[in-house]
Amino acid sequence: MAAYDSGVRTKAYLVTGVAAGVAGYLLGLAGPWCLAVGVGAPLLLVVAPRFLRGTLAGLGTPDDAAEVMSGTEFEDYVARIARSCGLPVIMTPITGDWGVDIIVGNRPNRLAIQCKRQSRPVGTSAIQEVVAGAPMQGCTKTMVVTNHEFTPAARKLAELHGCELVGRSELPRLRSTFRRLADPFKPTAA
Repeated sequence: MAAYDSGVRTKAYLVTGVAAGVAGYLLGLAGPWCLAVGVGAPLLLVVAPRFLRGTLAGLGTPDDAAEVMSGTEFEDYVARIARSCGLPVIMTPITGDWGVDIIVGNRPNRLAIQCKRQSRPVGTSAIQEVVAGAPMQGCTKTMVVTNHEFTPAARKLAELHGCELVGRSELPRLRSTFRRLADPFKPTAA
């Protein structure tokens, strides 16, 4: 049955090529162009279904990797980015962490990070947790990182407490944010 389908498909490609070449000739194309159209049309028929399948598969792919991660994988992702900046990273235990998932940097300027991977905007509770837990973990700075965005109330509370917020749109710049927070008083060259 497969050999029959292959033979029919080959004949269909040949007929398409001949028909395209003849159509090109009737439309006034020169001989070499008719040949090119006759060869190109069947090739287009071969490639088009694969291209369309790939395009449709790409439409179903999430925009970023954080969309398909679990909460723990998201924490590991944030920690890997911090490590790639050359910063020391401590992953806190799942329970008893006082709202701090990751500790980044050296004393006395350590950064307490709360990671929130969820399907809706992050509210004020995440900021409250990390701000309250930071002193318990020996941290002087706070940050909340999410794969989504933040509510207006969360943004206002974070501003009042000096908590850095990194939402979905800022995730690609997380590495530069870590570098900025790790050494905020770096002298500038004169």
